[in-house]
Amino acid sequence: MPERDALLTGLVGDRAAGWDTSGELPRDLLVRLGADGLLCAEAAVEHGGLGLGSRENGQFTAHVGSLCSSLRSVMTSQGMAAWTVRRLGDTGQRSTYLKELTSGKLAAVGFSERQAGSDLSAMRTRVRIEGDTAVVDGHKVWTTAAAYADHLVVFGLQEDGSGAAVVVPADTAGVRVERVPNPSGCRAAGHADLHLDGVRVPVGAVLAGSGASLPMLVAAALAYGRKSVAWGCVGILRACRVAATAHARTREQFGRPLADHQLVAGHLADLWTAEQVATRVCEYASDRWDEGSPDAVTATVLAKHVAAERAAAGAATAAQVLASAGATEGHVVERAYRDAKLMEIIEGSSEMCRMMLARHALALPA
Repeated sequence: MPERDALLTGLVGDRAAGWDTSGELPRDLLVRLGADGLLCAEAAVEHGGLGLGSRENGQFTAHVGSLCSSLRSVMTSQGMAAWTVRRLGDTGQRSTYLKELTSGKLAAVGFSERQAGSDLSAMRTRVRIEGDTAVVDGHKVWTTAAAYADHLVVFGLQEDGSGAAVVVPADTAGVRVERVPNPSGCRAAGHADLHLDGVRVPVGAVLAGSGASLPMLVAAALAYGRKSVAWGCVGILRACRVAATAHARTREQFGRPLADHQLVAGHLADLWTAEQVATRVCEYASDRWDEGSPDAVTATVLAKHVAAERAAAGAATAAQVLASAGATEGHVVERAYRDAKLMEIIEGSSEMCRMMLARHALALPA
């Protein structure tokens, strides 16, 4: 087991169930992981990250996802924030913000609004430049990790209709973070709504790549998020497979282990198959990222769609195998059942993924 995997295994231990039940991750744990560069490990070494490639970071993300999807969600959020700064920031912004994100500062990225999820044209958040100040007004919903964040990367529209991404310190006047009460999945991931009322930050907080179309700006962050979620789903499937096979080996019915019953064995085969399929599509997507391939975006959508759907189905299968043994609140399979369903919704719903994949299929030569 890689050293960082072993470190996370030791730090999480058997605490994930308690975090899920309480809806809270220990801040000191998040700060420590952030300061070690583990929350955005693809950031360059010169900026305090580990400089991992997409596949290596994906494998690490899957391991974290197998331990605690809430913790993995915070990692995804931090990674999205760092990736956005890397793609849209200038040299000075990258140096400043990335070093903060790898020294213990936590970040969240604000996309969705009440009427603007996948439909970016409906976004109402506005970014107005007044001399050396940027003024942000808007309302974001279901912003993962916002309850823990020191920095909020907020997407909005400028007066000329172009997009903007602004790094807003969470303690800025006019910022109100309202935690989502009792989320059904990833309960400890710090989901929160953001209220930004006349928030004023230095104009240098507007990332330099702003001014392009909003879909183009958002695409950079969303692509990273989808890839991270997909790898996290591999982790969910792994945790479900481990729990289900362990139970099926030891639980006896009609004088023999559950695993010896053909229908149960079929469930175990389906779980292992789902894990393998999800792993392969994630590896393919990450390899395209590492190569800088133009197919990386489509491969990422494919990975997110396949892995999320397999995770949701796999968690349901594991719940069927464990029956009442896995039906206690906080149990790894009970958590997976709730968490995996959320994965089919966030960072582009399954329906949106299918639409994008259909467009790709239609564009292929006959």
